Amino acid sequence: QVQLEESGGGLVQAGGSLRLSCAASGRSFRWYDVCWFRQTPGKEREFVAAISWNGGLTNYADSVKGRFTISRDNAKNTLYLQMNSLKPEDTAIYYCAQKRENRLSDYAYWGQGTQVTVSS
Repeated sequence: QVQLEESGGGLVQAGGSLRLSCAASGRSFRWYDVCWFRQTPGKEREFVAAISWNGGLTNYADSVKGRFTISRDNAKNTLYLQMNSLKPEDTAIYYCAQKRENRLSDYAYWGQGTQVTVSS
C-alpha cells in the first residue's frame, strides 16, 4: 500500500511563491513515476507536472511551464513542486499521485490534497 501526504499549501499574494511537498510511505517511492494534479470546484482534475522515477524526465502543463518546477528526493521519499510567479488562476487543491507501474499511463495512488489560494 502507498500513502501520500501533501503539505505546504496556503494563502499567497499574486506574484508570490510556495513550495509543496508530498511525503510518500509504503510501496517503494523511488522506483515509480509521480506527478502533481490540481482541481477547483466544479472542474475536472487538471494535470500540472510529472517526473520520472529517477528524475530524468519532467513534463509540465503549458499553463505552468516556466513558473513551476517539479523535483524529487528519493532518499527522503519526497516529491516537491516549487511554484513561482503565482497567479489567481493557480488557486486549487493540489494533489500528488504515484503510478502502480511505470509502463501504465494512469496514477493509482493519490494524496488527500493541499489547498493553494492566490489572492489578486
